[in-house]
Amino acid sequence: MADLSRRGFMLAAGITGVALGVGSASASPRPARTTLETAAQPAAGEGYRRLLAGPGWPQVVRTELAVADPGRIDRRVPITAFTQFTDLHVTDAQSPARFEYLHPLAGGAFRPQETLGALAAAHLVQRVNELRTGPVTGAPMDFMITTGDSTDNHELAELDWYFAVLNGGRIAQNTGAAHYEGVQASGDPLYWHPEGGVEDHFREAGFPVLPGLLADALRPFASPGLDIPWYAVFGNHDNSVMGTLADQVIPRVNDWYTGDRKIIGRDEREAAAVAEMLHGTREASGQMVLGGNTIVRTVTPDERRHPFTTEQFITAHLDEANTGPGPIGHGFDSADPKPYYTFRIAPGVTGIAMDSTNTAGLAEGSIGLSQYRWLQDVLTRGSSTYYDELGRKQSRHATDELFVLFSHHTSDTMTALWPDFRSPGEARVGGDGVVRLLQRFPNVLAWVNGHTHRNTITPHAADEPERGFWEINTASHVDFPQLARTIEIADNRDGTVSLFTTLIEADSPYQADYDDRSPAGLAALYRELSFNDPHTDLSQLGAYTDRNTELLVPGHLPV
Repeated sequence: MADLSRRGFMLAAGITGVALGVGSASASPRPARTTLETAAQPAAGEGYRRLLAGPGWPQVVRTELAVADPGRIDRRVPITAFTQFTDLHVTDAQSPARFEYLHPLAGGAFRPQETLGALAAAHLVQRVNELRTGPVTGAPMDFMITTGDSTDNHELAELDWYFAVLNGGRIAQNTGAAHYEGVQASGDPLYWHPEGGVEDHFREAGFPVLPGLLADALRPFASPGLDIPWYAVFGNHDNSVMGTLADQVIPRVNDWYTGDRKIIGRDEREAAAVAEMLHGTREASGQMVLGGNTIVRTVTPDERRHPFTTEQFITAHLDEANTGPGPIGHGFDSADPKPYYTFRIAPGVTGIAMDSTNTAGLAEGSIGLSQYRWLQDVLTRGSSTYYDELGRKQSRHATDELFVLFSHHTSDTMTALWPDFRSPGEARVGGDGVVRLLQRFPNVLAWVNGHTHRNTITPHAADEPERGFWEINTASHVDFPQLARTIEIADNRDGTVSLFTTLIEADSPYQADYDDRSPAGLAALYRELSFNDPHTDLSQLGAYTDRNTELLVPGHLPV
């Protein structure tokens, strides 16, 4: 995701916890299986509002890259269906290594529902398990891929929770003491205090008093885990301090994460300077992060907050204990443990997972020259016809493949071209360079990504129509509207391929009574709080043309 973002919601069970289920009678009906049928909408009025079931969103046919022949509906042959999660931001809300005090300047630094993130993600898992097939073609759901920022602050505890959410397991989204020690119990009016007793800024905006909520949020629960295989892509929040600062610029960064000193407030001018640093308009300084005129709260230290590295992220996925429904490694290869790889989507269709992160790039991304050359080689080997750097058509003996690419960053957020700390001598390639490369290969269908927390679908047209492809950018599960996306691919048997994109919500009610602390009630509250967050940007929902679509593109399944 971009800069400092986070948000989510949860449910499930354990003997000492709570279980995923239908909830109590006080919860309103669960949403339909997809947003083609119904979607959350606010109640009428102004200020703090509750959510209701609203009408579904239409499926829009987009023909910027290819003509839609009416006969395709009877001819089309489903190839695959899969689901994209992105920007889950499973969060250790009590970690010392956070910047909640910056939320007036960078909204994602604090969210009122952040203690409920893993529970909400478990409800998204349950929704996928209930779907089983693509909602348009009926093709079996083959896999899920998460396109980065699965953790919020690259902590080992967050990584453990992420695996438990996706593979199934018992989770208590808590570190440090058995009780809550974060900013929502600090007494500072800058934050929402659900227990009451503080006239905070959120209460002034109509947020409710919910005694016992923080204790309920820390209760153990169990995620059902996905029923289908899943793959992983690396995001900037999976490799940097709050997705923006390289570990290398913070002195004794590990001690900061695992220590007992949590900054909950600071001088306004200093806060503005830190915000400028995180946005790249001021030089990064570890002293600026940890020093100055601050308000500090003592918290219980916890070694589980230790930050993980890129290598540890990959190794954790390769651990057999984290395999779940598979595959082993979730795309990463023990024989060649790089953060980018290929995998088989369906016969004749190859998935390409890229690492678009740059530890020196603040929130933005790029790819290294070696990865660029690897990508070019993969595309060349699977293309009997392609175009060289000068635009000349080339032919070779090859078994054609269709390609779908996945990354965390979008093409227009891959602008960090200075060297990555992980490979300091290597040149970087930005998003515009990747787009030009993909347009040389007619077999590329789509590039699927996240990072922006926004639904946007962009056609990348070319002079020769067969060289165009779609870029599918999906909103996060941490910020409202909290959506995932199913993607179905079908061969229309007329020289075109259709990609059907359908947004899905978590399997949780739109509204529940405030005294309902069942899993369903907490999940409903998560969505409601996220909608009412003062920093919520409803434009992230996108237009109808960015939501449920049929995307036509030249191509056919190789024979």
